[in-house]
This record gives sequence, structure tokens and C-alpha cells, in this order.
Amino acid sequence: MVDPTVMFKHSYGLYIVSSKDEEGAAACLVNTVTQVTADPIQVVVSVNKDNVTCGRIAASGHFAVTVLDESADMPFIGRFGFRSSTDIDKFEGLSCATDEFGDVYTTDHCCGMCACAVRQTVDAGTHLVFLAEVVETRDLGDGTPMTYSYYHTTLKGKTPPKAASYVAD
Repeated sequence: MVDPTVMFKHSYGLYIVSSKDEEGAAACLVNTVTQVTADPIQVVVSVNKDNVTCGRIAASGHFAVTVLDESADMPFIGRFGFRSSTDIDKFEGLSCATDEFGDVYTTDHCCGMCACAVRQTVDAGTHLVFLAEVVETRDLGDGTPMTYSYYHTTLKGKTPPKAASYVAD
């Protein structure tokens, strides 16, 4: 027997993953960024195939990851986690910058950024898993990184159906 709620006890952060290709910029909220090597620094991220962002990463071969901090409120989180990049410009009205690939990222409510070059892609059914080398980093502030536990227990956030950790009621 597998109780999927046990996975909620794993320590996760919350991240905005963004990418830009010839069709434009897209971004989504994920809790699936993990460092896997130190030299070179490499990370993996899992993104739902139905997210516009997944297609942008697959097409461009690069993405930016920003680490949310605990100053992020639910409207900010909802913009990236519960809205589609096909419907809104998720960066409109926010303080933004670009990484060396031209990927847009917000500096609001974030404490760090990594620009990543995809090295391998693995099809994991509903998601693509991107293994990427970190080629640029920026310290965006001293805020406390937001954990998935903080999001659920303090902010009372919900998990959207496209999330890797989604469990149907």
C-alpha cells in the first residue's frame, strides 16, 4: 500500500521556473528543484507537460529558477501557480531581470536565481524532468526561503492538479 500524503513530509522549496523561446516567455511555480551535483553544479526540475513553461524549456534548452522567500503572499503565488502563461503575462507589473539566456525572472519575493542549461531530458509520464547545469547565479536578498510545508501550514495553500505532488481528494 502507498500513502501519497507521506510525500508531503519530504522537504521541498517553492520555485518559479521560467523560460523564453521564439514564442515568448512563460513561467510556473514548482516544488521540484533539487541540486544533484556540485562540480559542475547541476539541478533537476520536473515540469508538467501541460504547462506552457515545459514546452518553452524543451524548445529553448534553458531556464531560470528563482527561490521564493516567505514574503510571497497568496496572490503572488497564485499568479505563477494557478494561472496559465497563455492567459496572462505573469511578469507584468513586477520587478524583473533577465539571465544570460534572456530568460525573464522576477526579483520580487525571491532570494536567489540560477540560470540553467539543459543537459538531459527524461520523460516521466505526466512530467518532463530536466537535468541542467547551473551557469549563472544571483543572490536576490536575505529572505528566508519558502518551504512547501510553510506554504501548506502557514499560508494554507493548496496543490494544483498539474503539480508533481498533487493528490486528488
